[in-house]
Amino acid sequence: MKITAHQLKALRIFAPLAWVFCLSFAANAQTAYPDHPIKLIVPAAAGGPTDILARFVADALTKSLGQPSIIENRAGAGGTIGARAVATSEPNGYTLLFGNTATLATIPATSKSAGYDPRTSFAAVAKVIDSYQIVVVNPSLPIKSIAELIAHAKANPGKMNFGAAGLGNLTHLSGELLKVRTGIQFETAQYKSGAESLQAVLGGQVDFAIDNIGAVRALAKEGKLRALALTSATRENEFPELPTMAEAGVPDYVVTSFFGVVAPFGTPASTISRLNAAINEGFKVPAFQASLRQIGAKGSPNTPDHFQALIEQETRKWIDLARAANIDINN
Repeated sequence: MKITAHQLKALRIFAPLAWVFCLSFAANAQTAYPDHPIKLIVPAAAGGPTDILARFVADALTKSLGQPSIIENRAGAGGTIGARAVATSEPNGYTLLFGNTATLATIPATSKSAGYDPRTSFAAVAKVIDSYQIVVVNPSLPIKSIAELIAHAKANPGKMNFGAAGLGNLTHLSGELLKVRTGIQFETAQYKSGAESLQAVLGGQVDFAIDNIGAVRALAKEGKLRALALTSATRENEFPELPTMAEAGVPDYVVTSFFGVVAPFGTPASTISRLNAAINEGFKVPAFQASLRQIGAKGSPNTPDHFQALIEQETRKWIDLARAANIDINN
């Protein structure tokens, strides 16, 4: 079709206006987020520690963004059911995952059937908290330091018993990392939960365990379990007398447990930024900070890039360990 001089003149006049309209529409579309409720999938049962932390995050999102943030619990398969649901959701900022070390690092690193790669399936939004573990032994054992634990294990190869909360769990991998870093050998007894594992240490069925501070704090402070060292990178105020594993003679040994929010890969950067700002605002709530102190966790404002780097670093670390220790939780 031939365009007349009159039509060409009209195009020259209205084309810039149309472009301005498109830019204005796009800007309005972005500033409209969110215009309906946000779903925060929690890959754990309601009422547990993960669920409780997620509800603080949901409350922060609701107050900051002006739309309800709804918790949806999807437990099962170590959290991978919920994680896969988010990984395959529309990347529009309305379906988020409250993930942790298991769903965002250890399980994908040690399982061929996880169904996603946390480094490429998600866009990091914000880390919420991290905490550390403590190496504990039964007080009846003649072991009062990590050096003595290593020496005892070397003097009794394969005779020491270690308690873990399930194959591929962070408590299990912490033990495997100790083997790789020190060359010692011990048998691992798998339990259904960390509570059962610690009960086994208390009862003398196993010699030692490595578990989260929230689980062992009271037992260690009451002397029912003997604490030897922390898995954190630095010493902690709550246990100032305890060395880190590196200080205790185990180089390159840091194990942290983290929780944070991620969105499906491809979620717009502007949306990620708004979500990050909303979550960081939640750190100002005194009740949230008090709750973190009760479980021995730490949390502070951070960027999506900071959390993305942590996810990539942790996933690579546990992939390397799985290869070195020949770990495959599908076997």
